[in-house]
Parts: sequence; C-alpha cells; structure tokens
Amino acid sequence: MTGFHEPAETGHEPQLRAKRLQLMTQDEAIVLMRTDCHVCKSEGLSSRARVLLRAGKRHVIATLYQVENDWLAQDEAGLSEAAWARLALAEGEVITVTHAPPLESLAEVRRRMYGGRLDQSAFRAIIGDIAGGHYADIHLATFIAACSAFPLDVNEITALTGAMVDAGDRLSWPGLKVMDKHCVGGLPGNRTTPIVVAIAASLGLVMPKTSSRAITSPSGTADAMETLAPVDLSLKAMRRVVEAEGGCIAWGGAVRLSPADDMLIRIERALDIDTEGQLIASVLSKKIAAGATHVVLDLPVGATAKIRSEQAAAELSAHIDAVAEAFGLKTQFVLSDGAQPVGRGIGPALEAKDVLAVLTNAPDAPADLRARALAIAGAVLELAGKAAKGAGAATAAAALDDGRAWAKFQRICEAQGGMREPPTAPLTRAWTATRSGSLTAINNRKISRLAKLAGAPDDPAAGVVLHARLGAAVSAGAPLLTIHAEAPGQLEYALDYAGVNLDMFEIEA
Repeated sequence: MTGFHEPAETGHEPQLRAKRLQLMTQDEAIVLMRTDCHVCKSEGLSSRARVLLRAGKRHVIATLYQVENDWLAQDEAGLSEAAWARLALAEGEVITVTHAPPLESLAEVRRRMYGGRLDQSAFRAIIGDIAGGHYADIHLATFIAACSAFPLDVNEITALTGAMVDAGDRLSWPGLKVMDKHCVGGLPGNRTTPIVVAIAASLGLVMPKTSSRAITSPSGTADAMETLAPVDLSLKAMRRVVEAEGGCIAWGGAVRLSPADDMLIRIERALDIDTEGQLIASVLSKKIAAGATHVVLDLPVGATAKIRSEQAAAELSAHIDAVAEAFGLKTQFVLSDGAQPVGRGIGPALEAKDVLAVLTNAPDAPADLRARALAIAGAVLELAGKAAKGAGAATAAAALDDGRAWAKFQRICEAQGGMREPPTAPLTRAWTATRSGSLTAINNRKISRLAKLAGAPDDPAAGVVLHARLGAAVSAGAPLLTIHAEAPGQLEYALDYAGVNLDMFEIEA
C-alpha cells in the first residue's frame, strides 16, 4: 500500500527523448529540461516541480531542474542515474512527462508533524512511497524530523518496523536457527561484526549479516568490510555465500532488505540525526527481513557515546525487546564500555586493518577490540545454545586462537567475490599532546568528527589512528593520534578542527 495513485495514460502525454547525464544523485531521481522546452511550456512546469516520467509500464517521480544550455536539446530530457536505472532506459528512448499526482501519504506526515500518532496503515503508505522513490529529499527530511521532534511510541515503532520489512524482499531459512548481531553505534572503531561472524560461522552457526553504511559515524560495517571484499551482494549471491560458508557480511542496501531504510539513512546522515524510534526500526527491520531468529545487541554506554547512561540503555533495551517480541525475534543485550574508541583505527580501511590483526592473532592486535568481539561472539553462542551460559567467550576465543575463525573469514571473503587489501592513505600527520600527564578522557564525538573531516567514510583510507588510551601516561610532544587523508584539503580541514578542539583529549598532571 502506498499513497501514490498513478494516473491513467491518455495517449496524449507530452513526449521527450531521454538523455543519460551520468549525474550521480544517490537514490534521488532528477530530470533536467530546457526552459524553452515545449513540454515545460505546455504543462506549465518550472524548476523544482515534481514530475512523473514514464517509459512503457515503468515510471518514476523526479524533481525537475531547468537549464538554458545548448548541450540539452529542446526535445530532450536529461536524467540522473537514479531515474535512468528505475526506468531501465536506452539512450534516446521516448519518455512521457506530466505533472506528478499528489501523494496522499504526505497528509500522514503532516499529521505527525502536528503531534498525531500514526497507525500501521499510515506507515505502510509512507514507507511504500519512500521505497517506490516517490518522495523527494525534502519529503524524507520532513518525515524524519516529524518522527524525531515528537518521539515515536512503541506501537508506532512496531508499525514502522513492519512497514519497512514489507516494503522490500525477505530471506527465509526454513528450520534453521539464524543468528545476528548489531551495535547501536556512537563508539568510533567498534568494528566487531566481521570477527563475530567469522567465529560464529566457524562453529557451525548460520549468520547472514547485513550491515549499513555510516550514518553519523566515520565508518559503518559495510564501509569497512568493503575494503576487504565486495559487499553489494544480490539476494541470490547472499544465499549462495551463506549456504556455502554459514555466514556473510553484506551491505543491506544492495539486497533490497528494508530498502526504505537506506534512503532514510542518507538523509539522517546529512541531518546528523539518529533518533531512538528510527534506530530501532532500522535495526530490527533488516534483521527480520534477513530471516534472523536470534539477535545480540551491543549497547556501548559512555558520556560521549550514543547511550549516555545505564538507565538510558535499560530503556532502549526494553523498547527494542517489545518491538522484537512482536515479530518473534529473540534478543540478548550486552552493555559495553563506551568511554573511548575501540581499537586503534577509525575510518573504513583503518578499522579493517584492526579486524585483520585480531583475526590473524597478530602480536600488536588491539586487545580491546579482541575482548569486545569475544564478549559479543560469546553471547551469540550462548543465545544459540552452542555454549553453556558463561562459557561462550571461552568457546569463541578457542575458535579465534586456533585459526578456525581466520580460515572461515577468508573463505567468506572469497565467496563474496574475492579478498582484497585495504587501501593506505598517502597523507598522514601526527597530532601531539600539549602537556604531560595522565589521559583521563577522550571525546568520542569529536574524534569521530575529526575522522570525518579527514575524509572518512567517503575516502576509504581516510580517518585517524589513536596512539593512547585512557589511563595512559603521556608526555608533551608525544603523538596522541595520526590523521590519515587522501587529499591535502581534507588533511588541512582535520588539522584546523583539531587545533580548536584541544578537549578531544583531557590530560591531568
């Protein structure tokens, strides 16, 4: 169900020849037409109008922009890659262009803005239109804001989760206990997923892991894993990998599991918004769509993490549990230390290198990343009944220490399309301590911001590497971190930010 009702064709719709512009707009459909185009004149179309483009039985709603350049002919319509792909066009193919019909689901968004609660029917209409590409970015931003300023209740989160699941494809694994895990985020470098999947699969569990790209962080699991192996798997490829190796680490957006989620994530990332209701719906919709039956959730708690207190963690756990129960999903929660980043690297490739160090039992592997991954893997094993209560971490450690997890990870990477080496940034600059003393606090949010200014996650090799942890004795002039960048401008942005945010690190004499 959606709020979109396509008008019937009359046979007299204005026609134009489609021109591929190779304009990258992520998933937003854009069409360019000349101001003197006969269609613009006859239809009364102006810039930023929403238009319906049709090619045969295929259609897409796009935002119109107008140009006055001769490189676009009067009888041509220039399409962005998103619009071109949805219409599956050939160069020069004829398309029809008309005013877009009104979207009835926007009335539900407006109702939510004014404090009205939405039911399952309303969320199905909204999410159906989002997944169908009928919402412009301004509509997506309005929906996100409407669900943020006035928080969703548990009934609404449940309805939103169900709508997001139903808008895409679903995987099923009949008769199998299917495991999953997720960290709610807010902690830089917390890249446990590849390690946990490798351990679980090496011990015979089924773990088809779908992961998101970064929202407000310098790297998501999909971003880091992509530096090691392809993650844009189709449903068919994902099933093949899991049937062969027991697990995979795939980008959720590529397999159309809860497809509206990645559209919303793109806008949330631009707005730097990640509210509880949308977080829960995002996480659980992908778990349910991937066919998971059991999920372990890592909740880092710290003053500058996403979850600030144990009370907040308890409230979030209760809400997740309530929504998960409605879909028959069994959950277990791990409260972890969110006082400082995990591992050394922050940014896709740098985090991937930490993952490899742990999996290969390298002497210099980050001990905190290893310990955290073992705790979560242990919880997965206990929830699956693969280890006795309290014995999961030891069972996981055995699979890591004897090389089974590393061997399994390599096979998973090969099955996903081939293992590759993470890239290295050409530019680095150390940032040093201004005084001597004990390191008493690290600001997670500012460290994340620094890594993003250096270019992460868009530049895979960019980010920061930490050299000191809480409680360490540091000397004036000693490096606290090293900034990695792929371009001089981004390195300078990061250095400028570090220069005016000296409280990223608190050092007491």
